[in-house]
Amino acid sequence: MSEHKPGVAGVRIGHIHLKVANLDRSLAFYCNILGFQLIQRYGSGAAFVSSGGYHHHIGLNTWESSGGQPAPPGTTGLYHFAILYPSRADLAEALRRVQAAGIPLDGASDHGVSEVLYLRDPDNNGIELCWDRPPEKWPRASTGELQMFTQRLDIVGLLAEAPQPT
Repeated sequence: MSEHKPGVAGVRIGHIHLKVANLDRSLAFYCNILGFQLIQRYGSGAAFVSSGGYHHHIGLNTWESSGGQPAPPGTTGLYHFAILYPSRADLAEALRRVQAAGIPLDGASDHGVSEVLYLRDPDNNGIELCWDRPPEKWPRASTGELQMFTQRLDIVGLLAEAPQPT
């Protein structure tokens, strides 16, 4: 067994690139519902969306998947990816848009370190919408070891954090 070494400080996941069946349908979901901005479109086959001025958080393409079907249950592949919102109010606003679009949640959990909403995009890719609590509020054992958990998320309390529509 190999020795586990600490990670490199500052390393992070930069973006995800998804194969989708219908580019326009995916753009409507990621831009109109989740709030991303279209940064660049490559004809009818690919597009890149972002938030906050980053070059792209999510790439979408139909190069190998136009009109395709999601992978069936019991196969390997992506379980879900997380979209991290900067505040609880931002997560609440995302929930409001998801509910207004009639998109069902697969689940909603409080993990101590974060509050999360689980749902699926139009191609059945799992998505976790979340916000992280500040590290000083993360649950820890007396030894300092992180102690994440899974509890039911208070959806009503979360929605109360959403900015009121104008």
